[in-house]
Amino acid sequence: MEYKYILDGLDCANCAEKIRSSAEKQSGISSAAMNFMRKELTVTAEHIGEEELFFRISKVVSAIEPDVTVIAKKDYTDKPESHKADIIKIILSAVFFIAGFVTEHFIAHEGIPHIIALSCYLIAYIISAAEVAVAAVKAVAARSFFNENTLMLIASIGAIILGEYEEAVAVMLFYSVGELFQSIAVNRSRRSINALIKTRPESAELLCDGEYITVSPEQVHSGSVIRVRAGEKVPLDGIILSGSTSVDTSALTGESIPRDISEGDEVKAGSVNISGTVTVKTTAEFADTAVYKMLETVENAAQKKTRTENFITVFAKYYTPAVVGLAVLLAVIPPLFTGFDFATWVQRGLIFLVISCPCALVISVPMGYFAGIGKASSRGVLVKGSNYLESFAKAGTVLFDKTGTLTEGKFKVSGIYPDGLTEQELLEISAYAESSSNHPIALSVTEAYAKSVDATRLTSCEEIAGKGVRATVDGRQILCGSAKFLLENGITCPNQSGTALYIARDGKYIGCITISDKIKQSAQSTVAELKRRRIKTVMLTGDSEDAAAKAAKELGIDEYHSGLMPDDKREITEREKTRLGGKKRVIFVGDGINDAPVIAQADVGVAMGAGADSAIETADAVLMNDDPHTLIDAIEISGRTNSIVMQNIVFALGVKLIIQILGVLGLANMWAAVFADVGVTILAVLNSLRLLRK
Repeated sequence: MEYKYILDGLDCANCAEKIRSSAEKQSGISSAAMNFMRKELTVTAEHIGEEELFFRISKVVSAIEPDVTVIAKKDYTDKPESHKADIIKIILSAVFFIAGFVTEHFIAHEGIPHIIALSCYLIAYIISAAEVAVAAVKAVAARSFFNENTLMLIASIGAIILGEYEEAVAVMLFYSVGELFQSIAVNRSRRSINALIKTRPESAELLCDGEYITVSPEQVHSGSVIRVRAGEKVPLDGIILSGSTSVDTSALTGESIPRDISEGDEVKAGSVNISGTVTVKTTAEFADTAVYKMLETVENAAQKKTRTENFITVFAKYYTPAVVGLAVLLAVIPPLFTGFDFATWVQRGLIFLVISCPCALVISVPMGYFAGIGKASSRGVLVKGSNYLESFAKAGTVLFDKTGTLTEGKFKVSGIYPDGLTEQELLEISAYAESSSNHPIALSVTEAYAKSVDATRLTSCEEIAGKGVRATVDGRQILCGSAKFLLENGITCPNQSGTALYIARDGKYIGCITISDKIKQSAQSTVAELKRRRIKTVMLTGDSEDAAAKAAKELGIDEYHSGLMPDDKREITEREKTRLGGKKRVIFVGDGINDAPVIAQADVGVAMGAGADSAIETADAVLMNDDPHTLIDAIEISGRTNSIVMQNIVFALGVKLIIQILGVLGLANMWAAVFADVGVTILAVLNSLRLLRK
């Protein structure tokens, strides 16, 4: 079974990974996953009682982070984190530290005043170091020797042994202040990300027995009637039954301009009703709504890590024990060749220990990518993992489906060309054959027919993805689809320019219907911007050569392929990946059922928000506003995120290396060491938060 726990007060990413690793090693636990941004530990365990498992997890967490409280997710109530106790502790410690400093430096150094100074330092040290000491002891008891608390405690006790009381207290005090600022910065990042989570509707007014009752959105079934008042969030996808209003869809699509809707219009869950009360007939369960999928994706995105994140995790695992060993060697070996001055070199070894904590690296890299995912979501790009976000900026080729991606996908019948029957008869036969399909071309035919379909006349219907439909109408076999589809069934067709639907009855060609489509307003500028960035653009379509050539010319696309089946698109995608040789990424953007296989094949598969569910489920990213130009936003955010992550890595390692060298040379004290640990962590986190700025 799967159990979820909230680790309240967890602000250290390095500690989070240690908790996950330790939990996974417990007997009876088969797997453990940690979402640091949500403070959520997910454990899969068999043959362990719920109480026993909770006890084990609490023990693991307490050994690594004593201040963290374990709460079963089902019992957790989110509330703002208070730093009041930490601030009081810091103030008390500072007061005693200042008292000791004044007594030591401005009053005689001998006798009673000296004892007062030492007492003040001791009280200040106990106040600021108590939590660190408890955490260090528990960690050692759990055989976790290489952690920040242990290193800090050893360093400060070493300073006291060497008679440097003032520095020992100052280090712990500065460390406490640094931890406070780190916690505040992490929580600020969490609040920024959680602003997206707040798009989740909390309740719905359901019409039941003539009265409206308030229920959870999960309790409302498709086909129910709900009421949405002005100022409320729309709880489920649906169609307006009565009333008119304006809705704010910015949380879903990134579009800031409100949209006017009235009777018969669609409305999406997560939109905010601005002006009027409306009644809505729901068209989906809550779990099938766009807002639910968006929240689920954003919350789980942190589980799919980039190569950089995986490298940093492995790096930190071996880095800390290595530098501890170096610190010991630094404290022992040099004195043997410099007059046995152990005190000086032990101090330098302790400083080296404090400098070496990898927290800045471990926390800033995943936080950078998570902030990038949050920023992309606010711009209408739903990215399902930081590994995919990283890849956008490395795009070498972008492959586009045509219909519904680069074009509106709102087809209209532009011509009817019968062979041996009337136009109306050809349109009627086609409409019946296509009546069960949701393909845009099929919908355009049924719309042109403009009559209801008698279901008794249609006895069978089979849709062949990327080809057409095979149906039985009035007892006669009908084929509707591409010329290639009919040719595969032994039927030849005359060539018709543009997008055409060819129809055969009982193995004989009976005519074709031409369909027109419109290029999306932003498609041309999207292609132009990709080309400006030296990214190759390719259009893949099942349409005819004439229709494909016309669209490619209008868009200014680099290369196009027409008359393709799903397997043909996959083959071209694989060919592009081979051509790029892994140095660049292949992105495919599509929207249809037949695009799902190639979306899965690409390095990054992107689905349009209004596309087929299968395409959206398979995709690595979704353009929620159905606008191809949002792809440019994804590439820009990806580039900026990768840049900030690299800045954090270079800055953290650079500062640590410089201060380590200064520490070895005796030019850096404990203050500089704590800055190299906590100070660098805070600056790296704040740098990551720049991604969330408007």
